[in-house]
Amino acid sequence: MADNYLEKRYEQTLGSQQPKVKRVGVTVEQLLKRNRSCRGYNTAYKVPRETLRELVRMTRYTPSACNQQVLRYRLVTHEEAPLVLKEIKLGAALPELHLPLPDTQPEAFIVVCCDKPESKLVNMDLGIVLQTMLLRATEMGLNGLIIGAFNRESLRLALNISSTPIAVLAVGKGIENIQLVDIRQDDDHKYYRRDGIHYVPKVVLDDLIIE
Repeated sequence: MADNYLEKRYEQTLGSQQPKVKRVGVTVEQLLKRNRSCRGYNTAYKVPRETLRELVRMTRYTPSACNQQVLRYRLVTHEEAPLVLKEIKLGAALPELHLPLPDTQPEAFIVVCCDKPESKLVNMDLGIVLQTMLLRATEMGLNGLIIGAFNRESLRLALNISSTPIAVLAVGKGIENIQLVDIRQDDDHKYYRRDGIHYVPKVVLDDLIIE
């Protein structure tokens, strides 16, 4: 009998029951870097309703201030997208481009609603759920854009929503080349485009930390 017989038998009978170390996939940092505000989309790709449901499903696991959970979600697929498109504004820092460019508009949206008065707690929840949905969309190979410039009452009526829309999340397959660029805290923070590339300034780490 080989000296390591018992060791091998242990491995065969009990070793398979031990927790396996999972291979690390995409990191949070990678998702955050990929998660860029996208204003141009492949309109041939239609985001399914189930994908939008999956994004909202993620919000069930997010923290909620005082556990109030007051946010609700209206899913908008490409059939209803024109109702949203006429009520939103994109690219405020690039007014000369009149974004979205022709045939690059988003065709799926999640309208975040709330029937409670807006407050610090509501806005805290809003930021968390929007970022969570965007990170999940990024993980799924999609892109998105948080839209705050829209006509709330007109959108509410167009989509027959009883509560108040407080944010719109566009979702789709992005076609833009977006790159981050380091800036100092006193530099211009506005995003810009040059030679077909959309640049997003980000303040360097040393300027974010208070010594």
